[in-house]
Amino acid sequence: MDAVRVALLREVLAGTQWLGATRRFAGALRGSVVSHGGGLLLVGTPEFEPWHLAAHLVDEAAWSGTPELAPTLVRHDARPSDPAHLAVGLGRLEAARRGETLLVVSPEAPAAPLLERVSDARRAGATVLSLGPGEGELTAMAHERLAVPDGSELDLDTVQHLVSAAAGENALPTPRGRRRFRDRVARLAEHLTAPPPARW
Repeated sequence: MDAVRVALLREVLAGTQWLGATRRFAGALRGSVVSHGGGLLLVGTPEFEPWHLAAHLVDEAAWSGTPELAPTLVRHDARPSDPAHLAVGLGRLEAARRGETLLVVSPEAPAAPLLERVSDARRAGATVLSLGPGEGELTAMAHERLAVPDGSELDLDTVQHLVSAAAGENALPTPRGRRRFRDRVARLAEHLTAPPPARW
C-alpha cells in the first residue's frame, strides 16, 4: 500500500478509533527504538511472518531519516543459506537485551515456545510491543499493545500499513498549528519520488 492509498484510507477512517490507536502505537514504537538508539526486532508466528511490515518499516526509516525504525526480521524457519536480511532465527530473541524493542505481530495468540522466548526477552530488559489479538498471555506481557481481534473493521494487514506509515510520520517535527496544505503535498511528493523499496 503506497502513501496515496494510506492517505485515502485515513480519510475513510476519520472519526473512528483506528487513526488514534495506530498513531499512539506507532508513537510508542518509534519512541522506544529512538530513545534507545535502535535495536528493533520483529517476529511473527511460524504461519504468519510479518515480512511485509518489515519492508514498510525499512522504507519509513529511510524516508523519515529515522534509521532506528529499520527492524531485524526474526524468522521461525530461517536458514543460513537465506539472504542476510531473512536469515535471522529465533536464537536472536534469546540474545535480546535492555534497550532493544521486540515487536510481535500475530493474527492469533502465539504458541508457548514463542511466548517463552518473548518472556525471556522481557526479563532481559527488552521492551515488548504486541500487534494482534486483544487477549492472551502475549497481551498481558506486552508493554504496549494494539488489539486487532477477529471481526474488527480492519484486518491485521491494513493495521500494519497504518502503523508503519504513522511510525515514519511521527518522526518528523510537529509543526505549530495545523499543517498547511502545501506541507502535506510536499510530504506526499517525497513519498512518491523516493527510491523503490528493497525487495524482500
